[in-house]
Amino acid sequence: MGKIAYVFPGQAAQFTGMGKDMFEHSALAKQMFEEADDILGFSISEIMFRGSDEDLKKTNITQPAVFLHSVIKARMAGENFAPDAVAGHSLGEISALVAAGCIDYASGLRLVQRRAEAMQLACLQSPGAMAAILGLEDGIIEEVCASIDDIVVPANYNCPGQLVISGTENGVKVAIEKLLAAGAKRALLLPVGGAFHSSLMEPAKEALQQALEFTEFRTPVCPVYQNVDSKPNQEPKIIQSNLIKQLTAPVLWTQIMKNMIIDGVDRVIETGGSGSVLRGFFRQIDRKLESETL
Repeated sequence: MGKIAYVFPGQAAQFTGMGKDMFEHSALAKQMFEEADDILGFSISEIMFRGSDEDLKKTNITQPAVFLHSVIKARMAGENFAPDAVAGHSLGEISALVAAGCIDYASGLRLVQRRAEAMQLACLQSPGAMAAILGLEDGIIEEVCASIDDIVVPANYNCPGQLVISGTENGVKVAIEKLLAAGAKRALLLPVGGAFHSSLMEPAKEALQQALEFTEFRTPVCPVYQNVDSKPNQEPKIIQSNLIKQLTAPVLWTQIMKNMIIDGVDRVIETGGSGSVLRGFFRQIDRKLESETL
Protein backbone atom coordinates (compact mmCIF):
# COMPACT_ATOMS: atom_id res chain seq x y z
CA MET A 1 0.00 0.00 0.00
CA GLY A 2 1.27 3.46 -0.88
CA LYS A 3 2.02 6.24 1.53
CA ILE A 4 -0.21 9.18 2.41
CA ALA A 5 1.14 12.73 2.65
CA TYR A 6 -0.69 15.69 4.17
CA VAL A 7 -0.03 19.01 2.47
CA PHE A 8 -0.80 22.50 3.77
CA PRO A 9 -1.51 25.63 1.67
CA GLY A 10 0.07 29.06 1.93
CA GLN A 11 -1.11 32.58 1.17
CA ALA A 12 -3.80 33.00 -1.50
CA ALA A 13 -5.74 30.09 0.08
CA GLN A 14 -7.79 32.48 2.24
CA PHE A 15 -11.51 33.09 1.77
CA THR A 16 -14.23 34.90 3.69
CA GLY A 17 -15.96 32.55 6.11
CA MET A 18 -13.00 30.20 6.49
CA GLY A 19 -13.28 28.17 9.70
CA LYS A 20 -16.76 29.43 10.63
CA ASP A 21 -18.37 26.02 10.18
CA MET A 22 -15.68 24.37 12.31
CA PHE A 23 -16.12 27.00 15.04
CA GLU A 24 -19.88 26.48 15.16
CA HIS A 25 -19.85 22.68 15.18
CA SER A 26 -16.69 21.66 17.09
CA ALA A 27 -15.87 22.44 20.72
CA LEU A 28 -12.19 21.78 19.96
CA ALA A 29 -12.17 24.23 17.06
CA LYS A 30 -13.98 26.86 19.14
CA GLN A 31 -11.40 26.48 21.91
CA MET A 32 -8.49 26.77 19.46
CA PHE A 33 -9.95 29.87 17.79
CA GLU A 34 -10.51 31.54 21.17
CA GLU A 35 -6.95 30.70 22.20
CA ALA A 36 -5.70 32.19 18.93
CA ASP A 37 -7.61 35.44 19.58
CA ASP A 38 -5.92 35.67 22.99
CA ILE A 39 -2.44 34.93 21.64
CA LEU A 40 -2.69 37.37 18.73
CA GLY A 41 -4.31 40.14 20.77
CA PHE A 42 -7.18 40.70 18.33
CA SER A 43 -10.14 38.71 17.00
CA ILE A 44 -8.66 36.85 14.04
CA SER A 45 -11.73 34.60 14.10
CA GLU A 46 -14.06 37.56 13.48
CA ILE A 47 -12.00 38.65 10.47
CA MET A 48 -11.85 35.10 9.11
CA PHE A 49 -15.59 34.57 9.47
CA ARG A 50 -16.84 37.98 8.30
CA GLY A 51 -13.95 40.01 6.92
CA SER A 52 -13.81 41.23 3.34
CA ASP A 53 -11.45 39.92 0.69
CA GLU A 54 -9.42 43.09 1.17
CA ASP A 55 -9.17 42.48 4.94
CA LEU A 56 -7.98 38.92 4.39
CA LYS A 57 -5.41 39.99 1.80
CA LYS A 58 -3.28 41.82 4.38
CA THR A 59 -0.20 39.72 5.13
CA ASN A 60 -0.50 40.07 8.92
CA ILE A 61 -4.06 38.70 8.66
CA THR A 62 -3.67 36.19 5.83
CA GLN A 63 -0.84 34.19 7.36
CA PRO A 64 -2.38 33.48 10.79
CA ALA A 65 -5.78 32.90 9.14
CA VAL A 66 -4.50 30.25 6.73
CA PHE A 67 -2.35 28.70 9.46
CA LEU A 68 -5.31 28.45 11.84
CA HIS A 69 -7.64 27.00 9.24
CA SER A 70 -5.07 24.32 8.36
CA VAL A 71 -3.90 23.37 11.85
CA ILE A 72 -7.37 23.30 13.42
CA LYS A 73 -8.63 21.14 10.55
CA ALA A 74 -5.75 18.71 11.07
CA ARG A 75 -6.30 18.63 14.85
CA MET A 76 -10.00 17.91 14.36
CA ALA A 77 -9.10 14.80 12.34
CA GLY A 78 -7.81 13.24 15.56
CA GLU A 79 -6.52 9.70 15.16
CA ASN A 80 -7.41 9.82 11.46
CA PHE A 81 -4.51 12.22 10.99
CA ALA A 82 -1.76 9.67 10.38
CA PRO A 83 0.69 11.01 7.79
CA ASP A 84 3.64 9.16 6.32
CA ALA A 85 4.96 12.56 5.27
CA VAL A 86 3.96 16.23 5.35
CA ALA A 87 4.79 19.36 3.40
CA GLY A 88 3.54 22.91 3.36
CA HIS A 89 3.58 25.49 0.58
CA SER A 90 5.49 28.54 1.85
CA LEU A 91 3.62 29.64 5.02
CA GLY A 92 2.05 26.16 5.01
CA GLU A 93 5.39 24.70 6.03
CA ILE A 94 4.83 26.02 9.56
CA SER A 95 1.33 24.49 9.56
CA ALA A 96 2.89 21.18 8.52
CA LEU A 97 5.48 21.39 11.30
CA VAL A 98 2.79 21.98 13.93
CA ALA A 99 0.60 19.18 12.58
CA ALA A 100 3.60 16.81 12.65
CA GLY A 101 4.44 17.70 16.26
CA CYS A 102 7.68 19.56 15.50
CA ILE A 103 6.30 22.82 16.99
CA ASP A 104 3.41 23.18 19.44
CA TYR A 105 0.26 25.05 18.41
CA ALA A 106 0.75 28.22 20.47
CA SER A 107 4.42 28.55 19.50
CA GLY A 108 3.57 27.97 15.85
CA LEU A 109 0.94 30.71 15.92
CA ARG A 110 3.33 33.19 17.57
CA LEU A 111 5.96 32.30 14.97
CA VAL A 112 3.48 32.87 12.15
CA GLN A 113 2.44 36.20 13.66
CA ARG A 114 6.05 37.38 13.90
CA ARG A 115 6.82 36.14 10.39
CA ALA A 116 3.74 37.92 9.01
CA GLU A 117 4.54 41.18 10.79
CA ALA A 118 8.13 41.11 9.55
CA MET A 119 7.04 40.35 5.99
CA GLN A 120 4.34 43.03 6.11
CA LEU A 121 6.99 45.57 7.16
CA ALA A 122 9.25 44.40 4.34
CA CYS A 123 6.32 44.84 1.93
CA LEU A 124 5.83 48.43 3.10
CA GLN A 125 9.52 49.17 2.73
CA SER A 126 9.74 47.57 -0.72
CA PRO A 127 6.35 47.14 -2.41
CA GLY A 128 6.14 44.23 -4.79
CA ALA A 129 3.89 41.78 -6.58
CA MET A 130 3.57 38.15 -7.62
CA ALA A 131 2.05 36.56 -10.71
CA ALA A 132 1.32 33.01 -11.82
CA ILE A 133 2.66 32.25 -15.31
CA LEU A 134 0.75 29.45 -17.05
CA GLY A 135 1.69 27.31 -20.01
CA LEU A 136 5.40 28.05 -20.35
CA GLU A 137 8.48 25.96 -19.57
CA ASP A 138 10.34 26.81 -16.38
CA GLY A 139 13.61 27.40 -18.25
CA ILE A 140 12.09 30.08 -20.46
CA ILE A 141 10.62 31.89 -17.44
CA GLU A 142 13.98 31.75 -15.68
CA GLU A 143 15.74 33.22 -18.73
CA VAL A 144 13.21 36.04 -19.14
CA CYS A 145 13.40 36.99 -15.45
CA ALA A 146 17.20 37.01 -15.59
CA SER A 147 17.09 39.36 -18.60
CA ILE A 148 15.14 42.09 -16.77
CA ASP A 149 17.06 44.86 -15.01
CA ASP A 150 14.50 45.22 -12.21
CA ILE A 151 14.03 42.61 -9.46
CA VAL A 152 11.88 39.70 -10.65
CA VAL A 153 12.60 36.03 -9.92
CA PRO A 154 10.95 32.59 -10.05
CA ALA A 155 9.32 32.19 -6.63
CA ASN A 156 7.02 29.15 -6.63
CA TYR A 157 7.64 26.12 -8.85
CA ASN A 158 4.08 24.82 -8.44
CA CYS A 159 3.74 22.19 -11.16
CA PRO A 160 4.69 21.70 -14.83
CA GLY A 161 3.19 24.64 -16.67
CA GLN A 162 2.70 26.85 -13.62
CA LEU A 163 5.43 28.96 -12.08
CA VAL A 164 4.90 32.04 -9.91
CA ILE A 165 7.23 35.00 -10.31
CA SER A 166 7.93 37.63 -7.65
CA GLY A 167 9.57 41.05 -7.57
CA THR A 168 9.00 44.76 -7.78
CA GLU A 169 5.70 45.86 -9.29
CA ASN A 170 7.50 47.15 -12.35
CA GLY A 171 9.69 44.05 -12.64
CA VAL A 172 6.66 41.76 -12.56
CA LYS A 173 4.81 43.98 -15.04
CA VAL A 174 7.70 43.89 -17.53
CA ALA A 175 8.13 40.14 -17.02
CA ILE A 176 4.43 39.48 -17.69
CA GLU A 177 4.63 41.38 -20.99
CA LYS A 178 7.74 39.48 -22.08
CA LEU A 179 6.44 36.08 -20.96
CA LEU A 180 3.14 36.51 -22.80
CA ALA A 181 5.14 37.46 -25.90
CA ALA A 182 7.25 34.33 -25.36
CA GLY A 183 4.16 32.10 -25.48
CA ALA A 184 2.71 31.98 -21.96
CA LYS A 185 -1.00 31.11 -22.07
CA ARG A 186 -1.92 33.36 -19.15
CA ALA A 187 -0.36 35.58 -16.48
CA LEU A 188 -2.39 36.14 -13.32
CA LEU A 189 -1.54 38.61 -10.56
CA LEU A 190 -1.95 36.93 -7.16
CA PRO A 191 -3.98 38.36 -4.22
CA VAL A 192 -0.96 38.73 -1.93
CA GLY A 193 0.57 41.74 -0.23
CA GLY A 194 4.13 41.68 -1.52
CA ALA A 195 7.04 40.04 -3.33
CA PHE A 196 7.44 36.88 -1.28
CA HIS A 197 10.36 34.50 -1.88
CA SER A 198 12.47 37.24 -3.42
CA SER A 199 15.32 39.42 -2.18
CA LEU A 200 12.72 42.07 -1.21
CA MET A 201 11.98 39.89 1.84
CA GLU A 202 15.57 40.13 3.11
CA PRO A 203 14.64 42.67 5.86
CA ALA A 204 12.26 40.12 7.42
CA LYS A 205 15.00 37.55 8.06
CA GLU A 206 16.41 39.09 11.22
CA ALA A 207 13.02 39.31 12.95
CA LEU A 208 12.16 35.74 11.99
CA GLN A 209 15.55 34.53 13.22
CA GLN A 210 14.88 36.09 16.63
CA ALA A 211 11.44 34.47 16.78
CA LEU A 212 12.87 31.07 15.86
CA GLU A 213 15.42 31.29 18.67
CA PHE A 214 12.53 31.40 21.16
CA THR A 215 10.70 28.48 19.51
CA GLU A 216 11.27 24.89 20.63
CA PHE A 217 11.68 22.46 17.74
CA ARG A 218 11.17 18.74 18.31
CA THR A 219 11.65 15.75 16.00
CA PRO A 220 8.48 15.52 13.87
CA VAL A 221 6.47 12.28 13.77
CA CYS A 222 7.23 11.89 10.06
CA PRO A 223 9.50 13.40 7.39
CA VAL A 224 8.83 17.03 6.46
CA TYR A 225 9.62 17.84 2.83
CA GLN A 226 10.87 21.42 3.00
CA ASN A 227 10.51 24.21 0.47
CA VAL A 228 14.14 25.24 0.07
CA ASP A 229 15.70 21.84 -0.66
CA SER A 230 12.64 19.64 -1.44
CA LYS A 231 14.11 16.92 0.78
CA PRO A 232 12.53 14.97 3.68
CA ASN A 233 13.90 16.34 6.94
CA GLN A 234 13.41 15.30 10.57
CA GLU A 235 16.41 16.99 12.17
CA PRO A 236 15.13 20.01 14.16
CA LYS A 237 18.20 22.19 13.52
CA ILE A 238 18.01 21.65 9.75
CA ILE A 239 14.27 22.35 9.75
CA GLN A 240 14.81 25.58 11.71
CA SER A 241 17.61 26.76 9.40
CA ASN A 242 15.55 26.06 6.28
CA LEU A 243 12.67 28.18 7.60
CA ILE A 244 14.96 31.22 7.56
CA LYS A 245 16.23 30.54 4.05
CA GLN A 246 12.66 30.07 2.82
CA LEU A 247 11.84 33.79 3.05
CA THR A 248 14.01 34.71 0.08
CA ALA A 249 14.37 31.33 -1.68
CA PRO A 250 11.92 29.81 -4.18
CA VAL A 251 9.35 27.20 -3.16
CA LEU A 252 10.40 23.97 -4.89
CA TRP A 253 6.92 22.45 -4.81
CA THR A 254 7.22 20.52 -8.08
CA GLN A 255 10.39 18.85 -6.83
CA ILE A 256 8.83 18.15 -3.42
CA MET A 257 5.94 16.33 -5.06
CA LYS A 258 8.31 14.42 -7.36
CA ASN A 259 10.43 13.35 -4.40
CA MET A 260 7.36 12.24 -2.45
CA ILE A 261 6.14 10.15 -5.38
CA ILE A 262 9.58 8.58 -5.82
CA ASP A 263 9.55 7.80 -2.07
CA GLY A 264 6.24 5.93 -2.37
CA VAL A 265 3.55 8.56 -1.74
CA ASP A 266 0.53 7.87 -3.96
CA ARG A 267 -2.06 10.04 -2.21
CA VAL A 268 -2.06 13.55 -0.76
CA ILE A 269 -4.64 15.08 1.56
CA GLU A 270 -4.81 18.86 1.45
CA THR A 271 -5.57 20.35 4.84
CA GLY A 272 -6.75 23.96 4.81
CA GLY A 273 -7.90 26.44 2.21
CA SER A 274 -10.26 25.13 -0.44
CA GLY A 275 -8.62 21.72 -0.23
CA SER A 276 -8.07 21.30 -3.96
CA VAL A 277 -5.21 23.44 -5.29
CA LEU A 278 -2.26 21.45 -3.94
CA ARG A 279 -3.97 18.14 -4.73
CA GLY A 280 -4.35 19.39 -8.29
CA PHE A 281 -0.62 20.13 -8.47
CA PHE A 282 0.12 16.62 -7.18
CA ARG A 283 -2.05 14.98 -9.84
CA GLN A 284 -0.42 16.99 -12.63
CA ILE A 285 3.09 16.16 -11.42
CA ASP A 286 2.17 12.47 -10.99
CA ARG A 287 0.79 12.30 -14.55
CA LYS A 288 3.92 14.04 -15.86
CA LEU A 289 6.19 11.51 -14.14
CA GLU A 290 4.14 8.60 -15.48
CA SER A 291 4.37 9.90 -19.03
CA GLU A 292 8.14 10.33 -18.69
CA THR A 293 8.62 6.72 -17.55
CA LEU A 294 6.44 5.09 -20.21
